[in-house]
Amino acid sequence: MYTGRDMTELSMIPKNKWKKEELSYFHHALQQIMPYLNVEGQTIHREITDEIMRRGGIKQYETKGAESTLE
Repeated sequence: MYTGRDMTELSMIPKNKWKKEELSYFHHALQQIMPYLNVEGQTIHREITDEIMRRGGIKQYETKGAESTLE
């Protein structure tokens, strides 16, 4: 379960200052509700995705030897 900073706090911080875990969590959360997001929400999701890409992807999960990345 995610226990980091909430979106209210993070919205005042540039995406390049976010932790990997924050980017990963909010990317996944917004991706799940993408069809329902307004333009502002879609922009936030795109900015998060752009930051993940800029960092070269984020190792998201490691389960039983399988690895996947956000790219």
